[in-house]
Amino acid sequence: MQLAAQGLLLPPKRLATRLALRRCIERMQLLQIDTIHVVARSPYLVLFSRLGPYPMPWLDQALATAGLFETWAHEACFAPMPDLALHRSYNRHRRQHWGLQRGKESEASQRVHLDALLAHIAQTGPVKSSDFARKDGASGGWWGWKDEKRWLEALFANGELMVARRENFQRVYDLAERICPALGTMPEPEPQDVQNQFIEKSILALGITQARWVHDYFRLKPRLKDKDLDALVAQGRLQRVRVQGWALPGYVHRENAGLLKKALAGKLIATHTTPLSPFDPLVWDRERVAVMFDFDYRIECYTPQAKRQYGYFVLPLLQRGELIGRLDAKAHRSEGVFEVKNLYLQAGVQLDDEALLELARAIADCAAWHGTPQVVLTRSATAALRGRLRKALTSIQAGTT
Repeated sequence: MQLAAQGLLLPPKRLATRLALRRCIERMQLLQIDTIHVVARSPYLVLFSRLGPYPMPWLDQALATAGLFETWAHEACFAPMPDLALHRSYNRHRRQHWGLQRGKESEASQRVHLDALLAHIAQTGPVKSSDFARKDGASGGWWGWKDEKRWLEALFANGELMVARRENFQRVYDLAERICPALGTMPEPEPQDVQNQFIEKSILALGITQARWVHDYFRLKPRLKDKDLDALVAQGRLQRVRVQGWALPGYVHRENAGLLKKALAGKLIATHTTPLSPFDPLVWDRERVAVMFDFDYRIECYTPQAKRQYGYFVLPLLQRGELIGRLDAKAHRSEGVFEVKNLYLQAGVQLDDEALLELARAIADCAAWHGTPQVVLTRSATAALRGRLRKALTSIQAGTT
């Protein structure tokens, strides 16, 4: 059910469209943003896993045409524009995040500068941080940002600015009321109503979940217990279910009642094979993915190199409803080469010829979408697997399969 709710149960049946892209994000509720681009940046890769090959500029255009907006949520995320009021309310009243906290600190001590920057944007139009020359020669994280970057982020955090678009993945900031003219008349929902809506949206996006995993999706506080969902169950908005192998109950949103019926009838058959982003919603919660898929996954790009087990930006591999392994890959865009630095299969995973060909095709399709159609296999768990995978990739690229 979780794969079906996330759009990962079946391969895409038709070519992607801009509308399909927006509906994909609406289904997930959030699309996490990350700047690492060893392969495609995470938000683009998350969409590829669900839509198949699509033009990456479509995501940028959805932001630029106000179909999406940026917000602090699970982390920095794109979210559907209809949810703007919910996020603004939660970020103002309840969210605890370093970006919001730093923004409050700047607002308290730098209000004169913030007002001057707002006036500048009102008069001259949208700006990027790079429009302002730094004066001290320093660089780094928040503490190393130039003043204007800190002020822009503070105004974004408090909602006075929004991200109008991205240029080379740099945020372009504009006045919030210019991006969303309805803001002035938009009522602010009550904090508890926002909390309840985010709980429902989390469970809807997850398909089926335990109570203790719900909070992580929107990074709500505190972690939920079964009793916290009693009211929503009593109202019929959630269904509490027993799940084989779980000591605790599961929860299904009423909008997923059809999926639940199909699952109980054995009609949800997973056939999709694809690499996933390390920041895919399917693997956000390490405990959840361990229970649901028996897959212990940690993002190692923030781990010192000497302590990494698999690699800097390793992609989980989804095949037919299971997370079967990890792909350590790098796109060499100028050479047109997609390097498979290593491929790790889960213990006990055996790939027959059909499954191996599916995996090879998923890698080749991902490589072609990157604009790096030549797949070079450097290593794999075993020499036998490396030889079989190389043969399958060669046949696919030669068009003989």
